[in-house]
Amino acid sequence: MKAQFKHILVIRLSAMGDVAMTVPVLKAFTQQHPEVKVTVLTRAFYGVFFNDIPNVKVFSPELKGKHKGFLGLRRLSKELSKLDIDAVADLHDVLRSNILIRFLKLKGIPYQQIHKGRADKKALTRPDNKVLKPLQTTHERYADVFRLLGFSLDLSELILKQKGAINIPFLESFKGNKLIGIAPFAAHKGKMFPLDRMEKVVAKLAQESNTSILLFGGGKEERLLLDNITEKFNNVINVVSKFSFEEELGLISNLDVMISMDSGNGHLAAMYGVPVITVWGVTHPYAGFVPFNQPEKNQVLPDLELYPKIPTSIYGNKYPEIYITCFDTIKVATIVERCLTLLN
Repeated sequence: MKAQFKHILVIRLSAMGDVAMTVPVLKAFTQQHPEVKVTVLTRAFYGVFFNDIPNVKVFSPELKGKHKGFLGLRRLSKELSKLDIDAVADLHDVLRSNILIRFLKLKGIPYQQIHKGRADKKALTRPDNKVLKPLQTTHERYADVFRLLGFSLDLSELILKQKGAINIPFLESFKGNKLIGIAPFAAHKGKMFPLDRMEKVVAKLAQESNTSILLFGGGKEERLLLDNITEKFNNVINVVSKFSFEEELGLISNLDVMISMDSGNGHLAAMYGVPVITVWGVTHPYAGFVPFNQPEKNQVLPDLELYPKIPTSIYGNKYPEIYITCFDTIKVATIVERCLTLLN
């Protein structure tokens, strides 16, 4: 089925992992509908995600400047309408996007919005009478917005992004090695495997011949914590603050495996078809945030019989205090063995 629309505005402003999850969907959409132009409204920082997708351009609003507030969004709608957009796919559905699409509707531009499944997510995360069943994935929720606009879209037919170039001289000495990425941090403590135990994962994998381990994170504090780990091993590299974001994406695209929390780095690796091992804490794969096209066996979970209230929230920011110990039921060996299986 083909819709009559020729230029779609896609709205997804934040956060990094959520924006990264739009990439497989837009990649599939442009492969299946090459005649349609797409403009993605998102932060300038995320523009690099879409560099190699044909017919996709990024429009980055100044949300702290001229596009701030109600009047700023009105100004933004006028600027966007000049691009000859004829439909809007709102993949965000927040106050800001709701105001914006209504301004655009006044100009005769139709829209469809993501269905977030709030009631189902509430049933999944409530402590009592929990309904523990897989919900629709976020990728499919995004795809449904395009389907509501009249387009056919099959994510199973997607050809993923290619590996990027690595033009980083000091990595030449690791050429030919298997590259393992480890991103041990998360926005909330309830999603983060304890760093001292993740160091044991690093130590086990560092013993393997012809392997190099790249540690990912952000900010000064995380950089210092990872420095404390890397100084103990010859084949472990802390990449924090050493490269541009585009260079980091190049590194990620060349990984053989990524080990990540339920966080943005897993979604970045999945954009390139990299196998991603996700370590879960108080969140759960059933909420729909598994990195794209990653099998169930790549999801490492705590013992749900001992911690039956998991998932305690969608974002990992709410949980009974005792539940932070759920990570004790995840064995270092489980993560290491899964990684070695994928490498081999």
